[in-house]
Amino acid sequence: MRIGIDIGSTAAKAAVLDGDEIAYTVVVPTGFNGVDAAMRLADDLAAWGLDPRTCQDDVVATGYGRVSVPYAGKTVTEITCHGRGAAYLFGDNGTVIDVGGQDTKVIQLANGKVRKFVMNDKCAAGTGKFLEVIADRMGATQEELARLASQGEPTQISSMCTVFAESEVISLIGKGEPRENIANGVIESVIVKVASLANNLVAGDVYLTGGLCENEYVIDRLSKNLGVPVTTNARARFAGAIGAALSV
Repeated sequence: MRIGIDIGSTAAKAAVLDGDEIAYTVVVPTGFNGVDAAMRLADDLAAWGLDPRTCQDDVVATGYGRVSVPYAGKTVTEITCHGRGAAYLFGDNGTVIDVGGQDTKVIQLANGKVRKFVMNDKCAAGTGKFLEVIADRMGATQEELARLASQGEPTQISSMCTVFAESEVISLIGKGEPRENIANGVIESVIVKVASLANNLVAGDVYLTGGLCENEYVIDRLSKNLGVPVTTNARARFAGAIGAALSV
């Protein structure tokens, strides 16, 4: 069996491949310490029946905290792993959009390989972490934020920096702007930034990976902004981990 470990800034994921089939996946919050997250993944995998600490040659780490996995036999870059994982999940050609906690990646695939890619600035507000921060500020989950947004009216959030954008939101709250309108503005600001990043690379079908891949409202708004359907699947948030396992 092959094990892929993806330590992201918000969530840490593991995927186990038995041959070419996904045998097991697990996700845990990364928390403060990437090493701790890696060890929690190892404990979970051991409880499932395969301890990665005993088979390091079959373990590849990727993601923001890939150097924090002490039991990985090697590390591979995020772009390579996300490309491989997306090709496994969706096919060899198309455009992959991964909205992560720290950054957003757009990867163009051709014949199963990364042809081009682009990433946003780490401080830009077009990331999943921004939605998490604002959801916490508004006392809502990300799912509730999407539900509120679907009921709201457009409200502009213009700042590119998460800190300044949060200040805008605080100001809107202080002025009594309805929560639905603020939620709409917040999610739309992320969608517009992601779509702007992706526009020049979109070729063929478009797929969404990362933590927002289960958010139907985000998928619908991103589809409308790009002018093409955006699709995903239940395992899309594990694309990086799957790609890492394929790199063993």
